[in-house]
Amino acid sequence: MTGPRDNSLLIRTPEGVEFALPLAGPLSRMVALVVDLAAVAVLGSFLEKLLTPLAIFGQDIAGGVLIVGNFVLSLVYAMISEWGWRGQTVGKRLLGLRVVDARGLRLEPSQVIVRNLMRFLDTLPALYLVGGIACVCSRRRQRLGDLAAGTVVVRTPRIPRPDLDQVLGNKYNSLAEHRHLAARLRQKVAPEVARIALEALLRRDQLDPSARLLLFAQLAGHFRALVPYPPEIDEQIADEPYVRNVVELLYRPADRASGARIMSPT
Repeated sequence: MTGPRDNSLLIRTPEGVEFALPLAGPLSRMVALVVDLAAVAVLGSFLEKLLTPLAIFGQDIAGGVLIVGNFVLSLVYAMISEWGWRGQTVGKRLLGLRVVDARGLRLEPSQVIVRNLMRFLDTLPALYLVGGIACVCSRRRQRLGDLAAGTVVVRTPRIPRPDLDQVLGNKYNSLAEHRHLAARLRQKVAPEVARIALEALLRRDQLDPSARLLLFAQLAGHFRALVPYPPEIDEQIADEPYVRNVVELLYRPADRASGARIMSPT
């Protein structure tokens, strides 16, 4: 379930975990677009060199193929970037922006394809005028491509990482033994949920006991539903230690129990 709150998108997962994502404004999205256009221009210069031999068929044919090639290149660049980087391009990454599903679900390839194919309409009549007007008028700051694909662009500012040794300690992490499941967790856990889990561990001593139990039960249920572990491991770990183990997998550079390489969420 989703809903607006000021300039944020409020998302509640099926497990009851609730978090707000700050919406990206038109200005930051425009700056990210300029960066992406510059990246496409660099790639286009290489494409132009590759198509130079077509000049033997005439300048008109070579020019037409180059125009179509640049258009396809811009689409392929955006689609591959947004899918490979979980909703980010070079420009969005530099500006701290990300494309997400408007309902809080995982971004699907079909959504990436639809929102980028709709760029043709958003750019009309020039300089993204239609898309800009739609973004300003939309409650969730969505251009036509976002409305068609059911996506939203949000801001994902980086949060300074605390001393994880103080937060997590050096306890044994049984989840790290199953490296393929740990890797799947790092892939599926949304960065916003990862930050909520870390924040919950940081503030656990400040929470009312009943609220603390409920919060960690919801977070643990969310992680368990994303990537089920074998019952002999899952049933032996209470909710709060389970969340601690997941956070360690997501944030620690290396797992001390298994020596596996751990990547922080992006």
